[in-house]
Parts: sequence; C-alpha cells; structure tokens
Amino acid sequence: MKRIYMDHAATTSTDVEVVEAMKPYFTQKYGNPNSIHSFGQEAREAVEEAREKIARLIGANPSEIVFTAGGTEADNYAIKGIAWANQKKGNHIITSQIEHHAVLHSCQFLEKHGFKVTYLKVDKYGLIDPEDVKKAITGQTILVTIMHANNEIGTIEPIKEIGKIVKEAGIYFHTDSVQTTGHIPIEVNDLGVDMLSISGHKLYGPKGVGALYLRKGTKIVNLIDGGAQEKNRRAGTENVTGMVGLGKAVELAEKRLAGGEVDKVVKLRDKLITGIMDQIENVRLNGHSTRRLPGNANICFEFIEGESMLLNLDMKGVAASSGSACTSGSLEPSHVLLAIGLPPEIAHGSLRLTLGKDNTEEDIDYVLDILPKIIEKLRALSPFTGSWDGLKKNSVEEK
Repeated sequence: MKRIYMDHAATTSTDVEVVEAMKPYFTQKYGNPNSIHSFGQEAREAVEEAREKIARLIGANPSEIVFTAGGTEADNYAIKGIAWANQKKGNHIITSQIEHHAVLHSCQFLEKHGFKVTYLKVDKYGLIDPEDVKKAITGQTILVTIMHANNEIGTIEPIKEIGKIVKEAGIYFHTDSVQTTGHIPIEVNDLGVDMLSISGHKLYGPKGVGALYLRKGTKIVNLIDGGAQEKNRRAGTENVTGMVGLGKAVELAEKRLAGGEVDKVVKLRDKLITGIMDQIENVRLNGHSTRRLPGNANICFEFIEGESMLLNLDMKGVAASSGSACTSGSLEPSHVLLAIGLPPEIAHGSLRLTLGKDNTEEDIDYVLDILPKIIEKLRALSPFTGSWDGLKKNSVEEK
C-alpha cells in the first residue's frame, strides 16, 4: 500500500545526512564536552560548531544560543525565567488565545503564583492585531509572548510589527518559532524579539533537542539548576549527539531556503487546497489564505468528525491530523479553531494536512483522488443533518 506522510507540523523524519553526522558521537567521539582531555574537547568543538550554525540561520550571535531539550523547554524557560527574574518590575504577561500549550500552560502556571496574564483574541484568520498588543500593555507588563506562526492553522503573525511596539515599551518579547525556523527566513533583529524558541524534530533533526535564542543582556532566571553547562544557563551534561544533529539539520535547512524549497512546497500546498475546494462542497479553509506556513492546509468539512477522516485516510496510507482532540480522550475541539470563531460542531470536522520537503505532486494527486470519496462515504453515514451556516458552498477567507 502507498504510504504518504502529511503530518510534518507534528514531526518530521530525521534527515539521512543528520543521522550520519550524529553517528560518530554515539560510539567514537563520546567525550563529555566539559572534560579537558582530547575526547572532551572534540565534543566541545562539535557543540560550538552546532551553536554557530543555529546563530547564523537566525542572524544571532553564537553566545546567544542556549541548547534545550526541545521547543517546550525553550518556551518554559523563556516565559517562567523572565517572569521570576523580573517580578519586582511587574507581574503582567501578554500572550494570545491560540498559542501552543507549552506557552499557554506556562502562563496558567504563573497565574497560580500571582502573575496576571492577558490572552489576546485573534480575528477569523487567526491574526493578532498589533494595536491590541499596544492597548494591553500596562505599567506592570514584563513580557509579551506571541507565536511566529500557528501550528494548527498555519497563520503567520505580524511579529515584526508587534516587536516594534514591544521594544518602544521597553518590555521583553518572546516568540515560539518552532513551526517557522528552517521553513521561512528568520532574522531576530528584524523581528525585534529578545527570545525565540526552536525545536529540532520540526526541521528534520532529532527529537529531544532544541534551542532558545536569548538576546544578550536579557534578565532571566534559569529553569534547571545543577552544573555550569551552557555558560551557567542550563545545567546538565550536554546532549552532544542531539546538538550535532540539530546543527546539521539547521545547516541543511539554510541550503533549502536558499535553493527555493519554500516555493516548491507552497506550490504543492496551493494545489492541494485548490483541489479540495474545487472537488468537495461545503468546506472551509482555516487560517489566512496567503499569510500561512508554506506546507499548511487546514480545512473544515461539514457533518464529519475529524477522527473519522484520519482513520479512513490512514487506511489508505495517508498520515494527517485533525483539530479535534477526540483521539487524546477529550471531547473538546481545538482551542485554536474555537478562538477563530468556529462553533464546536464545525471545529470537530477539521483536517490538517502539512507538507514537507519530500512530498511530491504524485502525493497530492493521490490525496485528491481518495479524499473526495472518503468525505462522500462519511457524509452518507453521518447522523447530522441541516445546513452549515455560512458554508453553503466553499469558503476561502481572504484579507
């Protein structure tokens, strides 16, 4: 059976070149990078080389890159670290309703410890209005944390515009860039951010490793205590193999960006979206039509549960995901889809197809062949009746 992976927003395969780069550090170059002997210094050199590659990709200084165990730790470190370090200055944080749970749950944790959090609303495209950020800032605000692009609907936020507002207010600015690093060009000074989170497994690197860009001079409290690793910013013996893998993945991502990889993925994405909208009635594209991640297609289908679509696609060899949280044991649909104004019964019928560097036109053609048949079958079995207000035909939101 044909197998097609279209869930790259969840994770990516580890590139073969990344695996090859990591291999020696499992069995040959296995020294502790904090040791002074040759084995240790060999490992230290590899770690610093990886750090330089990450810094180059995002326009930072290598000393501003702190390795973590992934994007979740990077988000936690940025948010909790800034909060604890600056609580004498203020106790107010600004974020959005559509952030990744690593951000939302960190903010909710801080609320239990006396901090106040403003959760900004988004429009029907998932966009944050920079003016709303400006209005939410108070004399107690110490941090603004807004994701670079949403992991579910793919909308790319106006981070540069928000960055200017936050900088003028003299407040720290963090962005979760897990979905964008390595997929679209990023320059931290241009964005105006003080902190930026990265995850290895979202850009064809290994799982269990990530990084936080931490602008020089940022006042922050460490999340993990222990040794003096990462220049006293993150204790624990370094995951050298993971760091090497992330460095290689970043190096390859830089080459793909320069080689027009984004344009290729966008072309496939647009073909997929157009094909679905043309062939299937009563569907809605979630997120912005143009300000979206290159490989993201998130669509709602009338009268169908997302879980049913996923199971039927999987039986045909296609891996995807849904905005419905049913598979996690929750009856609640995606908080992102609810935030953009979709009622629960519609949000449950979402399908997220996210493309990667190895997807082909043949993959798109295959999905466009099987998906209409799956939708037709599921709708014929659906117990739901009636019309979907506002979605009598197909809907593509534009702005």
